Amino acid sequence: MDTVTKPVVVLFDVDETLIHTGGAGGRSWKAAFEKLYGIPADIGEHTSAGETDPSVARETFVGVMGRDPSDDELVRLYGQYLLHLADDIMVAEQYRVLPGAEETLVALGKAGVLLGLVSGAMEGAARTKLVRANLNRYFIFGAYGSDSPDRPELTRLAIEKAARLHGQLTPSQVFVVGDTPRDLEAARAANAVSVGVASGHYSVDELRAAGGDHVLESLEGTFPGL
Repeated sequence: MDTVTKPVVVLFDVDETLIHTGGAGGRSWKAAFEKLYGIPADIGEHTSAGETDPSVARETFVGVMGRDPSDDELVRLYGQYLLHLADDIMVAEQYRVLPGAEETLVALGKAGVLLGLVSGAMEGAARTKLVRANLNRYFIFGAYGSDSPDRPELTRLAIEKAARLHGQLTPSQVFVVGDTPRDLEAARAANAVSVGVASGHYSVDELRAAGGDHVLESLEGTFPGL
């Protein structure tokens, strides 16, 4: 993009964009399946990076159980997952805040930017993952996988929430930050500015190929538009 408008709203993904959980999420899904069904399910065998929690739960359930889950079964699975995650996240040895993440949040806040979360994780999971790093304090609102299993839809919902707080927004004023092509595709579907960060499983080249308006190696340095 030739001219970069200063962002009015910036929406951040959580996993591999702001923090690395050290595998806490995968372990917690495995523990939930083990607790309820005696099967230590591996979500990595059935899902890929960037999927929403409801999709992860459903696809993994089908993969290991060979049938669709009932609504009640999904509710129990979500509950067991969150219970385990709350404990695991606090002791995960490889948990870390990713380079430049907190400094970027501070800089955006000082610039008067409205900060929100747009995460495929359920709200409880997204917020839990940020507790250890004390990053929840930067985010005024958010939209989550518990709002919709469809990433573009939950991104549009996050923008609608931002507009309720701020007032009318133009597409160039809303930046969506994430580490996967799914994040960038959702931003594009919502007519927002996409910012890819190569801090997860995808390289700078892969995120550029996915159509990121801006692609960063990390959140270190100056954020686009500031």
